[in-house]
Amino acid sequence: MALFERLEGLSVPAALMNRATRDPERPYVVSAGQTLSYGQVDMRAEALAATLASFGVGARDRVALVLPAVPEFVVSVFAAAKLGATVVPVNPLISPAELQFALRQSQARVAVTAESLGARDFLALFEDLLGQLPELHHLVTVGKDDLWYDDRIFQFEDALSKGEGRDYPALEVDPDADTFAVLFTAGTTGKPKGVELTHRSMLETSARTASAIGLGPDDRVVGLAGLFHVFGLGPGLLGTLLAGASIILQEEYDAATTLDLIEAERATVHYGVPPLFHAEVREQRERARDLSSLRIGVVAGGALTDEQWLGVRDHVCPNLQAAYSITEAASTVSMTRPEDAEDKQRFTVGRPLPGTAIRILDPDGQELPVESVGEVVVQGSGLMLGYLRQPRETAAALDGAGFLRTGDLGLLDDDGFLHLVGRRREVIIRRGLTVYPRDIERRLEAHPAVDRAAAIGIPDDFLGEAICACLLLEEGALVTPEEIRDWCRIALADFKVPDQVRTFEDFPTTGSGKIRRAELARRVLAAKTVDSGA
Repeated sequence: MALFERLEGLSVPAALMNRATRDPERPYVVSAGQTLSYGQVDMRAEALAATLASFGVGARDRVALVLPAVPEFVVSVFAAAKLGATVVPVNPLISPAELQFALRQSQARVAVTAESLGARDFLALFEDLLGQLPELHHLVTVGKDDLWYDDRIFQFEDALSKGEGRDYPALEVDPDADTFAVLFTAGTTGKPKGVELTHRSMLETSARTASAIGLGPDDRVVGLAGLFHVFGLGPGLLGTLLAGASIILQEEYDAATTLDLIEAERATVHYGVPPLFHAEVREQRERARDLSSLRIGVVAGGALTDEQWLGVRDHVCPNLQAAYSITEAASTVSMTRPEDAEDKQRFTVGRPLPGTAIRILDPDGQELPVESVGEVVVQGSGLMLGYLRQPRETAAALDGAGFLRTGDLGLLDDDGFLHLVGRRREVIIRRGLTVYPRDIERRLEAHPAVDRAAAIGIPDDFLGEAICACLLLEEGALVTPEEIRDWCRIALADFKVPDQVRTFEDFPTTGSGKIRRAELARRVLAAKTVDSGA
């Protein structure tokens, strides 16, 4: 099923319109017992687009989405795209300071946000932010409270009603040049960067991912609790659209919920991150569900151990494939296929997708032969336009030959399969979410008892990687691990708070004084002890 063969000149809003015209009654979005057809999503997006246009949103403006995986997220994506605006999906779990950074950096004109999520009151938060972000003119809120708003703040359903039946300026989108989305991701410096991705890059990569697993109209996709990341937005949302399939949403990663949804909704395709799949094995062993509807699973955002892979295959999804996904490449770069040999499925991240080239380079930028470990570089139509307003960082990431330097270490074997062996970027992938060590280290080193800190990722069966705070204390200082964690909770999102705290007499360092993080991680793993204070 070569979906990408039909994408020439296609934009995201045109893709939705085509599908809604051909299959208006076909289910697209399933969430909490609610089902929206392709026609309903398109109609709601039309209404919201008209309201956004009345707010002054137009071509190349940016609309931030601070939402979990709910139908309103889906409608907002297409509404913004219909206006030629750029969507800026933001992880709703990040800290207020990080949210402010993303909104300011993107210069979002409108934000669509949850009224609350867990203990976080987004209405109170945005009340402060609206006064600090002059570019942010309007807020559209998603929630059940019947609240009074001023002329800058609308509830989502009121925004739909306001736009029903109204026209808005039509425009032509250039799929090759116009930015569809800005997604924030890690950089080598540990600071987030806004990755600009075009309509074409997102659609082609999503279509090729869908084609690789044979996604079709009868499929029902599950396991996407975050549409703010590139795999959820691309292969998840757009790949489902291009195939005419259905997507089953859940608001947070939870193994029991995912398994219940597979059984109740008869899901056929399971996307997910390693911690979710691993947790499902334990959950399924404790209370078995009928998962016979699943025909294929795809794990991205990290690697499963061999033991974990076998557990998922035996208890959750017999046909499990692995994908290598990068935000700067609009998601999938390579993946395994069901026809591949079992050892390739277990130990590699597959072959490049059609239209994608992978090379392995040495530190001097010279291409290495097969079976040689070096930096993975990628070329293809999915590559980003660049980092938002960061030309130097863009130039450092994209070389003159049009290849992206991924910062990952790997090798290509004789059969063209990619083996990942590590990450040069010092990021931690915890439950599928990217954590920048320097964010944590800055907070740790602000504590009066801490002289120097290093945050490292260590293997964990359920988190993928756990965060370990490694500390050198000030002379004579006394502090407990829980005090350190409480200190971090004040300024960091919950998923960035260290899982473990260790104190050391010294750190292993290079000749220039840089911490040898791999050696430090080995020391932590060798200790095999519980948290200890000073």
